[in-house]
Amino acid sequence: MPLLNSVTTPYAEAFLQVSNDLNQTDEIVVQVKEILSLFRESPELEKTLSSPILEKESKKSIIVQLFSEKINSSLLNLLKLLADRQRIGIVIPILERYLEIYRENSNIALATVTSAVELSDEQKDLIKQKISAIAGTERLELVTKTDKTLIGGFIASVGSKVIDASLSSQIRKLGLALSK
Repeated sequence: MPLLNSVTTPYAEAFLQVSNDLNQTDEIVVQVKEILSLFRESPELEKTLSSPILEKESKKSIIVQLFSEKINSSLLNLLKLLADRQRIGIVIPILERYLEIYRENSNIALATVTSAVELSDEQKDLIKQKISAIAGTERLELVTKTDKTLIGGFIASVGSKVIDASLSSQIRKLGLALSK
């Protein structure tokens, strides 16, 4: 990953500087998350844009058709620049790095909560409050995932801290205790 960071970080830092200078950072952060979600939901799009067979101009045309009416012009220009420089294949790591640097600069902790079922908004708020207290931060971004193998409960992680309150973990611990 360090090698990839040596490529992604300059793009991410430069783009964050541009978005800060234009006072568009909050808007762009939301749009970056939407684009990342789109790429994750549609791996064919990433494969198409990453294809060495497709010409730069074709890639830029696809980008303009997909995003021109939906995203900030600065973000659109970044995507076109990445296509021009044959870097569109690493757009996901660049945008993820952009969000990482944004969070670092804004003192926002990222928490990932994996649960057996989809959490309600009330549950998310409660977990967010608890994690904020544990992490000692006022600003927290919560990412939720589901994993049915957990059976019940959740696993939360913030940085290097992990809270495993899953039923599968409790069963595993009980099994270990009984085997002694």
